[in-house]
Amino acid sequence: MFPPRKMETWVRARRQSVFVARYALPLASGAWRAEMRFMREALIALVIFLCLAAAPLISMAIWPRLPARHRDDDTNNVVRLAANLFGVMTSLVLGLMINSAKNTFESIDHNVHAYATEMILLDRTLRQYGPDADAVRQPLVAYVQRVAAGLLQTNETPVVSNQLSEHLLTEIGTRLSALTSADAARGSLLQDARQRLQKVLVMRWVLIEQSEGAIPGPLIAMLVAWLALIFASFGFRAPRNAITLATYVVSAALIAGAIYLILDMDVPFSGPIQISPVPLERALAELQR
Repeated sequence: MFPPRKMETWVRARRQSVFVARYALPLASGAWRAEMRFMREALIALVIFLCLAAAPLISMAIWPRLPARHRDDDTNNVVRLAANLFGVMTSLVLGLMINSAKNTFESIDHNVHAYATEMILLDRTLRQYGPDADAVRQPLVAYVQRVAAGLLQTNETPVVSNQLSEHLLTEIGTRLSALTSADAARGSLLQDARQRLQKVLVMRWVLIEQSEGAIPGPLIAMLVAWLALIFASFGFRAPRNAITLATYVVSAALIAGAIYLILDMDVPFSGPIQISPVPLERALAELQR
């Protein structure tokens, strides 16, 4: 048999390990995923910058070594025409990417507002039901508090699927199912509360599914290839001086930064361009009144 003090220490350590495994690890996992997503977008932008900055420098180095028949005006005109063609196609693809990222951002922002509204209305319905619904409101307030804090602290989807969120929502549903209606008016409120809880659950998973982005990787790779060919055409017959080199580097940096912001806007819960937490904070303030 363990001494009582050792047994108490073992039980405390066991409970702490269970808490960490159940609640702390999902939070750390969410922050880790957000950090990996940010690093992925930054890495893509860095690769784009290196490709675009290196393409004209390579063409500048190769052009003097080409045979004379490959450096005449006719060859240069053909290269310019091909670069113009890729320029038009690149403009179209960039426009499609911006439109896709904008639609994704606006759709998620609209769903976050609707999500916060449904939780406020659910709380109002429970308040109208009476003091018997206070047991249901407790996990609801805890869940909204976690949702609002998660968006600010972990830069992860505020409805991230983890065990604590699932436990709170399950507890809300269990306690709501345990309520009984003594009259028709309370029965109507109870039915309305159950429908609103179902809407919250549906919108939660909609936001989770929308949070991964919609711009495909092959499209980005094709865009980078076109941009590299356009930048490579700039190196033909370009003078070798500091102004030319600085123009290449600055242009490559600006284009890489623009593509980075497009990719970041396509994933609205991380990076510089994020969904505003104000609707969730407003919902929490309403529930805590």
